Amino acid sequence: MSALYHAYRAIVVQAVCVHTVPMKLTPHDLDQLRRLIASARSITVLTGAGVSAESGIPTFRDAQTGHWARFRPEELATPEAFRRDPDLVWRWYAERRRAVLGVEPNAGHRALARLHGRVGRFSLITQNVDGLHARAGSREVIELHGSILRVRCFHSCVTYTAGAATAGTAEADAGAVAAAGELEASAVFAADSPPRCPHCGDFLRPDVVWFGENLPEAAIEAAVAASESCELFLSIGTSTVVYPAAMLPHAAADAGATVVEINPEETPFTARAHLSIRGTAATVLPAVID
Repeated sequence: MSALYHAYRAIVVQAVCVHTVPMKLTPHDLDQLRRLIASARSITVLTGAGVSAESGIPTFRDAQTGHWARFRPEELATPEAFRRDPDLVWRWYAERRRAVLGVEPNAGHRALARLHGRVGRFSLITQNVDGLHARAGSREVIELHGSILRVRCFHSCVTYTAGAATAGTAEADAGAVAAAGELEASAVFAADSPPRCPHCGDFLRPDVVWFGENLPEAAIEAAVAASESCELFLSIGTSTVVYPAAMLPHAAADAGATVVEINPEETPFTARAHLSIRGTAATVLPAVID
């Protein structure tokens, strides 16, 4: 892992929100952002839970409703929890997956997908696991926390993907050889209990980053590289308190990029942002990109 990855940890962990006079979205803010986007040759975007919330996706902790309200997320989202009761964790993620597939990308997701085709170099990094950016048309999304629409075995022998566009498909990781009697993705996601990997025999599990696990090294390194090499960095719908994603706006600013924050609420990064816009992705982005 890069030295920068570790260098920002202290900054992020110790960051506190400085309360200032609340701001409102103004036409001047939109004009400024519109000009910045129009003139930028390279743009990197970081999105957080606020972007998905506008599509009706509850935040990780808000997903604890009904039967699941008696569980803390930490009891369902760790390797230990899965090993202890794989059926329970599998059912929880199946319910969350159904909720994700029951909603549509919002205007913010779609605006970012359109922006991708208008910039010489564009990178989209997300903390979200719902796949809504891809469903909106964004390509090569850097998923820091994985995707709830995929399952894999613990040894990454094979990955299965759910969703309207990819149902019934299976992707083998590099080096994995398709086994006779390969599982069908539709059967994998319809199962009440986690199936076994057809290669190594271990359980299949959600392809997300659980508590106690490291982020995929390739994803975080790609995110840092994109943040350090862009002209314009947009931090959208993220609280900038979850490490290590919270280090990325700092990395961009330190490398000389103009950093714009789009969030309804103030965050620990607000005071450092070159422009902080009080609004949501679905409100702000179509207004400045279209």
